[in-house]
Amino acid sequence: MTKDELKNLLESVANGEVSPDDAVLKIKLQPFDDIGFAKIDTHRGVRQGASEVIYGAGKTKEQILKITKHILEGGESSVLITRMSADAAQYLAGSLPLRYDEVSRIGVAGDYNIVHERGNIVVATGGTSDIPVAEEAAQTAEFYGNKVTRLYDVGVSGIHRLAHNAETLAKARVVIAVAGMEGALASVIGGMVDCPVIAVPTSVGYGANFEGLSALLSMLNSCASGVTVVNIDNGFGAGYTAGMINKM
Repeated sequence: MTKDELKNLLESVANGEVSPDDAVLKIKLQPFDDIGFAKIDTHRGVRQGASEVIYGAGKTKEQILKITKHILEGGESSVLITRMSADAAQYLAGSLPLRYDEVSRIGVAGDYNIVHERGNIVVATGGTSDIPVAEEAAQTAEFYGNKVTRLYDVGVSGIHRLAHNAETLAKARVVIAVAGMEGALASVIGGMVDCPVIAVPTSVGYGANFEGLSALLSMLNSCASGVTVVNIDNGFGAGYTAGMINKM
């Protein structure tokens, strides 16, 4: 929708020719901006409450920059970029404000005046090796205005570490359990809390781990009620979903 089309639609609402509900529906159903190599969903924020996120893996740094600029020029104050390489981050930082974290490979372009005040999401990991995926989840949740508490390296091989944080877990509105190996952390936490638990299997583990498949299957077969599972290493998906639950 062009600015002129949007202006005409708003004038029609003001004149009583179009109802506000019909106008919102028209805006929601607007198409994308086609920039050749990408079709940018500029109305996702209207439909879903959050603007489009850029998945950086597999894109060139030039493509990421062009998409980011287009979204910012369309009115968004900031853009979340996941799985972004350090090289691409350095390239973007030469053209626009960028906050980049090498551990999670999360980049935030544009303004970063975000207040983390909504509820409390606890992100827990089985081990230190799971932190990159956990940070992707945590920083995604923070980008959408959620308060995040981190409990790292509290896996079942030393379960007293988890028990020591029982009070913190009890105060959570959502828990994201990030673990590789056999993925038992999610089931244990699921039996301790009264809130939703989002399990994130990671590809951390030895040979029979099958690059996260064993943790995924363990989490899918959890006997603890209230545990749901996202894909292997999908910290972004967990952080986004936790934010949606926290917002309700």
